[in-house]
Amino acid sequence: MAQSIPELYGSLVFNDKIMREKLPKDMYKALKKTIENGTHLELDVANSVAVAMKEWALEHGATHYTHWFQPMTNFTAEKHDSFISPTVDGQVIMDFSGKELVKGEPDASSFPSGGLRATFEARGYTAWDPTSPAFIKDRTLYIPTAFCSYSGEALDKKTPLLRSMDTLNKEAVKVLRLLGNTEVKHINTTVGPEQEYFLVDKDLYNKRKDLIFCGRTLIGAPAPKGQEMEDHYFGTLKPRVSAYMHDLDEELWKLGIPAKTKHNEVAPAQHELAPVFDTTNVAVDHNQLTMEIMKKVAAKHNMVCLLHEKPFEGINGSGKHNNWSMSTDTGVNLLDPGKTPAENAQFLLFLTAVIKAVNDYQDILRASVASAGNDHRLGANEAPPAIISIFLGDELTGVLDAIVNGVKYEDKRVEMEIGVDVLPHFPKDTTDRNRTSPFAFTGNKFEFRMPGSKLSVAGPNTVLNTIVADVLDQFADELEKADNFQDALDDLIKRTIKENQNIIFNGNGYSDEWPVEAEKRGLLNLKSTPEAVPTFLAQKNVDVFSKYGVYTEAELQSRVEILLDEYCKTLNIEALTMIDMAKKEILPAAAKYIKDIAKTAELAKSCGAETVFEEETVKEISALVTEMYKALGTLEADVQKVHSIEDTQEMANFFHDTIFADMGALRVPADKIETLVGKDYWPYPTYSDLLFYVK
Repeated sequence: MAQSIPELYGSLVFNDKIMREKLPKDMYKALKKTIENGTHLELDVANSVAVAMKEWALEHGATHYTHWFQPMTNFTAEKHDSFISPTVDGQVIMDFSGKELVKGEPDASSFPSGGLRATFEARGYTAWDPTSPAFIKDRTLYIPTAFCSYSGEALDKKTPLLRSMDTLNKEAVKVLRLLGNTEVKHINTTVGPEQEYFLVDKDLYNKRKDLIFCGRTLIGAPAPKGQEMEDHYFGTLKPRVSAYMHDLDEELWKLGIPAKTKHNEVAPAQHELAPVFDTTNVAVDHNQLTMEIMKKVAAKHNMVCLLHEKPFEGINGSGKHNNWSMSTDTGVNLLDPGKTPAENAQFLLFLTAVIKAVNDYQDILRASVASAGNDHRLGANEAPPAIISIFLGDELTGVLDAIVNGVKYEDKRVEMEIGVDVLPHFPKDTTDRNRTSPFAFTGNKFEFRMPGSKLSVAGPNTVLNTIVADVLDQFADELEKADNFQDALDDLIKRTIKENQNIIFNGNGYSDEWPVEAEKRGLLNLKSTPEAVPTFLAQKNVDVFSKYGVYTEAELQSRVEILLDEYCKTLNIEALTMIDMAKKEILPAAAKYIKDIAKTAELAKSCGAETVFEEETVKEISALVTEMYKALGTLEADVQKVHSIEDTQEMANFFHDTIFADMGALRVPADKIETLVGKDYWPYPTYSDLLFYVK
């Protein structure tokens, strides 16, 4: 008999229910204290947890354990050790100690460090993160961990995220105390990352070098039909896709991942999965698992899950919408407008803190989502533009305008306790959904729409937590010094809104007018990764991360080096793959077709028939082959020039300005040739095959 969903959900997770069952009461309480308050975990508690974890894991067929961590890539890493421990009589017992639970020692030399570690300095440590539950996958106990170097630098994405969460918690609690709230002890940021992806047939995928090596198609003429009919969005699920989604849900539910929503997205072969909100740290871990399991389940259905931000030219790419909010341990969402005057005043203070933070640190918020793949989306009339702005909707914008102007809001429903009656009682979804906005308020949360589909959301959430904490810290300092708290609160909110109105934009971010208007407002337009990433090292940004201990300056420098290096390597692989495809397959295919058409023309002439089609086709393709061959030569020559560039920033600029342009020039004739040669001659599955083959 099949398990019910409640029985299935979390069945492979060492969750709170299992801990209560398996641990002695005093050990359970000590562990919960560590999880909730961040207190030190004693070794006797770790030993007790280790024994309970091991016994539970063995009950579920596990033979190994691994410290699961997130190095400075968009992937996870793991090293598996068995539970076996030899005995003196030549047998083995299954053993797992508290020391093995709390600390591991993987080789750190082969992971990106951005100069934090020399190649020969191999020692690194993983440390158990008890705030994210352990789980079982592939008969292995997975233990979420942080990853640091021998000298203590963060070599992962989780450590700065945990630091930022702790920072925001402290600053937000401080502000709530000033507002008279003495009940709240802890504040968590919560995240719900919506995940977009493509599904293509595995047999077709295996015939495309570009998809295999790069995750995206480097050449490809448009299919006769794209997304213009808008019939795929929310459309009926194809049987093969529906079966995949069903299996995916079950695998995610076993791991306690609250997969909630699934549907077809706008582009053909594109789909989306959205989870229920969770604490940011857990949500990040869950999203990393989700991407991994999406690929595994697709393989079982003879499909491939593409997580590249732009796998197909000319149709929508895939993003990952990061829905972010702040919640107290008493169950209050600090970005919920609420119904009482006190809650509304609280809401406005936290809302304006987010607005100011996004405006003050728009550069690093943009940099946090920068990658070679995401550069194809941002500003490409399908995703939010590369310009950071905030969408609030007409009603909430009207409320803020009323505060600034000192007048009553026309649709007044409740009275504010900040000196002016402005805020109406409105439902959670008071705003429309602006698909063109990179940072939109959607009722009780902000939807950051800029992250790319394969990005780890640890980075952008680390930035969000830190910059909002910084503004809350500034607010607290001002309010603590006030002689009249109510007047100071009133003035602070009004002034903050007025000084940051430039970041609020409710219009069409895709319009040609918006970049011009944004420049007038003083907003940044960082269109590419080489432009955006260096902003991490602007002094104000170094200062804010250093002040709260989220990143040291050296850790920030390492991230910049890694991001730019990854950008260069990505484009280099794409360029080499494109050269290989052009030289070995596309040009030979075109030459063979020209040869066969020419022979057909000779035969036709011998019979006295006209040869207009043959002659014109040979002429047109030959011209394109010449154009393509010249573009290929330019690309090859420029790729060779890269080897003489030593500075990473200079190299990234060269890849963006020169190599990327060369690839575009090579693609134009290649795509035109595809539309002219016979299908049997073309060496690759076409867009028509890839996008419409899965039924």
